[in-house]
Amino acid sequence: MASVASTYARAFADVVLGAHLDADTSIAELRTIASLLAESAMLRRVWENPAIPADQKRGVLDVIVDRDKISKPVRNLIAVLIDHRRMHFFVPVIDQLEKELDARLGFAEAQITSARALDDDEKREFESQVRKLTGKKVRAQYGQDVSLLGGAVLRIGSTIYDGSVKGQLERIKEAITS
Repeated sequence: MASVASTYARAFADVVLGAHLDADTSIAELRTIASLLAESAMLRRVWENPAIPADQKRGVLDVIVDRDKISKPVRNLIAVLIDHRRMHFFVPVIDQLEKELDARLGFAEAQITSARALDDDEKREFESQVRKLTGKKVRAQYGQDVSLLGGAVLRIGSTIYDGSVKGQLERIKEAITS
């Protein structure tokens, strides 16, 4: 499944960047269609049913595209997925596309979890540190976990930087027991 989603995501990333489209707008339009699919079992059944001709499925797509002002490249991606009976890969394609575009545009995805809510200055400082650490622009998501007691945990990809009080206490405990 991952290779199918990656193939479509890479191809559409080529389209987005080659046509100088706004990546965030393209992702938002795809997420709009994904929301419609999540909300409508009927729409899912129509687009995933092999007994319904592709031109009828594209007709339904065109009505949605006109109503929601979806761009032609996004419409064409969905039409290709419909034509190749790959709509069940739609959400994984979007997820992979976001990762592909972030990588090509030089963004690092960071998840920052702190013991308390961070103010704007603290968020800017975290993002600045991540930018220095990775050499990339940052897309940060913030969360709160009071069990950390203090400090924060930063996750970039599969790398975790634990600067929390809870993490420090666990490291001290390990050092004492070993």
